[in-house]
Amino acid sequence: MAPHLIIDSAGTSDWHIGNPPYDPAIRAAAQRGYDLSPLRARQVHAADFNDFDLILAMDRENLSALEHFRPDHSTAKSQLFLDHVPEARQSEVPDPYYTRDFDGALDLIEQASKSLIAGL
Repeated sequence: MAPHLIIDSAGTSDWHIGNPPYDPAIRAAAQRGYDLSPLRARQVHAADFNDFDLILAMDRENLSALEHFRPDHSTAKSQLFLDHVPEARQSEVPDPYYTRDFDGALDLIEQASKSLIAGL
């Protein structure tokens, strides 16, 4: 039987709670067949560390911020998303909001996703 996956997305800050993804991100994802339009931002909360087995961060700053949300005795493992791509030439997914490279970020996310799923 294939593993049952529940995938969610959350941020470490509360700046955009309830907002849809950034329009250029929606457009770049749509060109690859992903529909991000129904998504709304939420902030990580302590329960996530018991509801999920693995919490992935795009960069070290967010990985560090996750530790502020982690409750005592939590069960989730947290790590960098690109840890799942040993051959990657970088360890962090650059934030496309600042780099404007939405396709590059999607390339890294797709590569890490495929590697992660293959390892299950």
